[in-house]
Amino acid sequence: MTFRESDDRIVPLKLDDQSSETKSGNTDRGKAVRPTRAQDTESPTRSGGSSVLDRLERITERATTHPEEVFNNLFSLLNYELLWHAFRRLKRGKVPGVDGRTVEDYEENLKGNLLNLLDRLHRGSYRPNPSLRKNILKGHGKTRPLGIACVEDKLVQRAIVMILERIYEVDFYDFSYGFRPKRSCHQALSALGRTIATERVNWVSDADIKGFFDNVCHERLLELLQIRISDPRLLDLITRFLKSGVLADGKLEATEEGVPQGANLSPLLANVYLHYVLDNWFERDVKPCLQGQASLIRYADDFICCFELESDARRYQAVLPKRLARFSLSVAEEKTKLLRFGRFARRDSNRQGEGSPGTFDFLGFTHYCGRSRAGTFKLKRKTSGKKYRQKLLELRRWFRSQLDVPIGEMWTTLNAKLRGHYQYYGVNDNWPMLMAYRNKARVMVKRHLSRRSQNSYVNWTHLDRLTARHPLANPRRLVDLIAMSRERGSAV
Repeated sequence: MTFRESDDRIVPLKLDDQSSETKSGNTDRGKAVRPTRAQDTESPTRSGGSSVLDRLERITERATTHPEEVFNNLFSLLNYELLWHAFRRLKRGKVPGVDGRTVEDYEENLKGNLLNLLDRLHRGSYRPNPSLRKNILKGHGKTRPLGIACVEDKLVQRAIVMILERIYEVDFYDFSYGFRPKRSCHQALSALGRTIATERVNWVSDADIKGFFDNVCHERLLELLQIRISDPRLLDLITRFLKSGVLADGKLEATEEGVPQGANLSPLLANVYLHYVLDNWFERDVKPCLQGQASLIRYADDFICCFELESDARRYQAVLPKRLARFSLSVAEEKTKLLRFGRFARRDSNRQGEGSPGTFDFLGFTHYCGRSRAGTFKLKRKTSGKKYRQKLLELRRWFRSQLDVPIGEMWTTLNAKLRGHYQYYGVNDNWPMLMAYRNKARVMVKRHLSRRSQNSYVNWTHLDRLTARHPLANPRRLVDLIAMSRERGSAV
């Protein structure tokens, strides 16, 4: 799309159906790598040999049939073929690490680079580079440190994940959803909705782990890994990643604890840590001691516990900080609460004179007790106020960075941002918040177009004409979390 700036308004001249990237054939930005060189597109599996993917399948079978098995020969799976498959899973268009090398640069001599990496891995001379630390805004002036690894380190981490997933995907509980294959935030929300709507839920414990990714204890993590892995070379390689350090503002800092957010290996290590610290403890130690029903839904370090009885919920909340402290973790007291919730929460709150039932936030949504058209209980969700304000702040800052960007390019990116917002937050009962976000974006568009030039003030009439010809993206199809929960419930 191209625009001409007239004396009094922005006049659209042409709207291209495809972006310049699409026309030039560069449509793989942000997608998995697909090598194009002839020698790299051929399968790396030797003729007549056993594929590494077949060996991974056998590990899955072994982990399933022998749940107490300890695996001691996993490092040998780090061969050329696995590294090749791991590279295929990397994404283009990402910020390079401390070495400034991109995926495209590494791909130019892929075979030679992989062979060199393989030699260093098996000689024990491979050393991960420090992660490049970038701070991203969380809201309320807070930031979250993001670790950006080098391409080669991403590659090795992805290969390790491909191995460990075969073991731990068998061990992980069904109520764990964070950063696992074929699982999503929407599935976690759907499972939580099914639990509250169909099980005996009267109380909800909303707890938060304080700075989880920054406080993971390396020693305890390695102890937990050794429950299923005894291969010293693989454990040593993981330790090297944990101790590789970070480069912040040009200064190298040691990493004595924590796992860097943004690294390919970190989500799996975090899931392993919380599997033993929280999930396994809740299922094997907590639930057998309770008098009523209880259930847990976890996505990474965000988790919600549902209880039938208030006494059980309070006992759990009393012992949770002690359990986390054993693994160098703590509860964020200001974000932890116990509230009456569920199908009978409104009735019980009125009887106790407590007013309306409380609300809680989970995965960017505020959950509250509502009513269906038939007048029965219905769990409803809306974009949480914190996330809504954060998204508007990010959009406002993005507009400020677009003052010298061609309007056609800016318009295309804006619609992509809107569609991304709708894709995640477009769920049952959240239509008003989607339209509120779009209306705020429309106001920002008017302000942005007016600020581009002293003589280009755009009033609402001009903006209406512009958006009539080149509309802003609208929400189209909502994700039906209720139907999703029914399908998964029938499958189970």
